[in-house]
Amino acid sequence: MAKELTPRSEDYSQWYNDLVIKADLAENSAVRGCMVIKPYGYAIWEKMQRELDRMFKETGHVNAYFPLFIPKSFLSKEADHVEGFAKECAVVTHYRLKTNPDGSGVVVDPEAKLEEELIVRPTSETIIWNTYKNWIQSYRDLPILCNQWANVVRWEMRTRLFLRTAEFLWQEGHTAHETYEEAEAEAQKMLKVYGDFVENFMAVPVIKGVKSATERFAGAVDTYTIEALMQDGKALQSGTSHFLGQNFAKAFDVQFQTREGKLDYVWATSWGVSTRLMGALIMSHSDDNGLVLPPNLAPIQVVIIPIAAKKLTDDMKAKIDAIIANLKALGISVKYDDADSKTPGWKFAEYELKGVPVRLTVGPRDFENGTIEVARRDTLTKENVSMDGIENYVKNLLDEIQKNIFQKALNYRNSMIKKVDTYEEFKVEIEKGGFILAHWDGTAETEAKVKEDTKATIRCVPFDTYLDDDKEPGKCMVTGKPSKCRVLFARAY
Repeated sequence: MAKELTPRSEDYSQWYNDLVIKADLAENSAVRGCMVIKPYGYAIWEKMQRELDRMFKETGHVNAYFPLFIPKSFLSKEADHVEGFAKECAVVTHYRLKTNPDGSGVVVDPEAKLEEELIVRPTSETIIWNTYKNWIQSYRDLPILCNQWANVVRWEMRTRLFLRTAEFLWQEGHTAHETYEEAEAEAQKMLKVYGDFVENFMAVPVIKGVKSATERFAGAVDTYTIEALMQDGKALQSGTSHFLGQNFAKAFDVQFQTREGKLDYVWATSWGVSTRLMGALIMSHSDDNGLVLPPNLAPIQVVIIPIAAKKLTDDMKAKIDAIIANLKALGISVKYDDADSKTPGWKFAEYELKGVPVRLTVGPRDFENGTIEVARRDTLTKENVSMDGIENYVKNLLDEIQKNIFQKALNYRNSMIKKVDTYEEFKVEIEKGGFILAHWDGTAETEAKVKEDTKATIRCVPFDTYLDDDKEPGKCMVTGKPSKCRVLFARAY
């Protein structure tokens, strides 16, 4: 086949790049570091977006939209925030082009320099909190629970499709609250929403926890994260929720009258996931034959391919039409591919590459036997099933595939969680990949040493217990100083 993939065992990175391109998910654009998301890739993102948007609205959030451009002075108001994003910002300095006098094209008009440079949105805390100042005067105006679907720009030097690009798509929630307790609860609630989505729709198991001070979002008091493990043993941060305290309210002087008639600063959160989730979806489940998509996010859940289509009678075609209609009535997305420009074998390989969960194959002989061949993408197995009741069989099979894909990823993830007590052991185990639970003395210096020595970072301090004693005090594996509990280390994307 022209679309053969580099085996994962040979070169995992090349396998990933091959798959993104050959499955028609995305491609590099003419703009360095930016991608074109192709229709099939965007269809998956749309399903992610639709489910997340529903979950946000069920928790009381509403969508809004804020400007793409942010005055440079806004980023100067929160010191930690600007420090965290300064090296990634794209800056607009002029507002007009003009024809080059030598006739060779257009040039920037030097007379059109902006009085204040504009930053192309790397994240929206600053512009949103400047806006919230006009919306909030009293506790009666709170809470504000806004989300926006948007694009952002972070000027990455080393890019990889979906995982790290100069421009990417995301959602960012920005909420304002009356009390510390409300804001803290909101930040943790949204992390749970992310965890539920990634596990129940993407079928990717995650570990929830809090970031170290070094790894937390610029300008946050605390950053909560969900961490997933890819098939090559590297971690991928798959969603974050930030408790911002009163930092941005103070930076933009957003005060409100309390119930006691006093003035106080508003409490804030922000939270987001991006098209990086596409990378997580691909790397968690796919194999050397192509994508493996969980049915809950597959644009096409069932493909029906006729064999010897020209020999199908009108009655046979009517029966296929009825099956398609019944599947759609059950909420299942179906594609009937009777195009005669490709052979059935080519179609089998193509839909396998694209990760379609279920393939139904039917021809004149199947009608004689009253059966349909059913192939599963997750196990690459197939069987002949009675045509009678095929619709409910497929519906139940899709549920089974969803659960099986998650369980397979969970079994792998759990097999790759290790406990170590010494730095020497850590250095050996980190080369094997996976998550490592180890004691850390809580200092940025020790954290930096581990990163410099091994390229591993602290992914989070887990909320839940993954080993019997990971919440018990101990001694730092590096310095021997006291440690409150084990933290989660891994090499990461």
